[in-house]
Amino acid sequence: MRAGAATTSASSACAPTPGAEPRRSAVLGLGAATRVALGAFAALTALLLAGCAGHERRVQAALDALDRGELEAAVAALDRELEVSSSDEVPDSLSGDTALLMLDRATLLQALGRHGASARDFGLADQAIEVLDLSYDAADAVGRYLFSDSIGPYRAPAFEKLLVNSFNLVNYLELGDLSGARVEARRLAVQQRFLVDHGEQGALLGVGSYLAGFAFERSGARDEALAYYEDALGYARFPSLLAPLRVLTGGASHSPAIDALVGDSGPLGSPAEAGEGELLVVVGYGRVPPKRPVRLPIGLALTLVAAHLSPHDHALATKLAAKGLVTWVNFPRLGPSRGDHELPSFELDGASAPLELALDVEAEVRRAYDEAEPAIVLSALTRMLTRLAAGEAAGALTNAATKDKDKQGIAGLLVGLATTAALAAFDTPDTRSWTTLPARVALARLRVPAGKHRVLLRASGLRREVTVDVDPGGHAFVSLCAPR
Repeated sequence: MRAGAATTSASSACAPTPGAEPRRSAVLGLGAATRVALGAFAALTALLLAGCAGHERRVQAALDALDRGELEAAVAALDRELEVSSSDEVPDSLSGDTALLMLDRATLLQALGRHGASARDFGLADQAIEVLDLSYDAADAVGRYLFSDSIGPYRAPAFEKLLVNSFNLVNYLELGDLSGARVEARRLAVQQRFLVDHGEQGALLGVGSYLAGFAFERSGARDEALAYYEDALGYARFPSLLAPLRVLTGGASHSPAIDALVGDSGPLGSPAEAGEGELLVVVGYGRVPPKRPVRLPIGLALTLVAAHLSPHDHALATKLAAKGLVTWVNFPRLGPSRGDHELPSFELDGASAPLELALDVEAEVRRAYDEAEPAIVLSALTRMLTRLAAGEAAGALTNAATKDKDKQGIAGLLVGLATTAALAAFDTPDTRSWTTLPARVALARLRVPAGKHRVLLRASGLRREVTVDVDPGGHAFVSLCAPR
């Protein structure tokens, strides 16, 4: 489902900052075209200096509150951006960047343990966020070419789209809703097949398939559980799957990935036969690096895209840089890592229990950005050249319309600069991303005696303590989302 093009047009994306009008005495001797150019240049220079706020400005208050450990305040900040009175409400439309804000709110609601509301927000965002450039129309393309990559619907990298389903699986398992978890698992499988068919790399994230397999296993669907576990093992080894797979396969050969893990360890009796149940713990912790607007020296920008830029454009950019007409290119880059993201702690009945790293989300973020960076820089550089060409054309037209030849030069210069400044002012780097996405996911799965157990999880300054009651042959699921 398409999120829809941004409802804010390029001409109204930012309100101009009023600039001081030129003194009348300074322009009395100039022609009408030149006076218009002076006024336009003054206003547009002020606009350029003020700049357009990117997506990072819309989430900054929420991230600041999150850094302070104030989850409720972070949610309230997102509610204001969504123009709703509380997180019990959803916006009327998910156009523009609204779906991304819903993703951020869904993550924070999960951190607060409000799994029903989180599942609702994840579901709505999932329907609105695109993965591939399948629905950009001509207006989107023109807007991105002239103004900014942030014009048009947000295109999520493959890993983000898959993690929407993966984190929503956590919500349904927390709610004890195996039916909802199976539906979400099938959505995940459809997304994976779609991405693989369209040549997307990194379209298999093991943690989602692991959780999907667990949902089907606990529903008694052995064959589907094994299929999802096979997918999970295609991404990582997951030692915690050894015991469940010994039960499901009876120690018999099943598939290359499953056989590689099970080996010759043989069959294992079910938890029910041993008067036991299963406990699955999932922790999302840390936070992925955000995108930030940066100014890259044009020389370095040209180096990054040398293989992709036409010889004509490369020569033109070099010539303009040598003249001092342009010295930098404006585009988004990933911010620094937020610490080492130490593995969280897990205690079961007062004793420390091990966790295994299931997914390094930050590594996926950086890999996806590194692959896209040349295209991002090339797009920004192309827009810069387009702005300068538009400025030169406008200046030439103004000179042709100015009767006084002595004033042609300044008139053309001012109009050209005004045109260039107008387009540059709207060139807001596309800093859109899922900003509250945890940087790592860890999990633990173990068999426990039937009865009550105390589970304590700590990660990134947050903690959750809960007592679970596990039936013989049953299961308990406990999670902690700590995106700090």
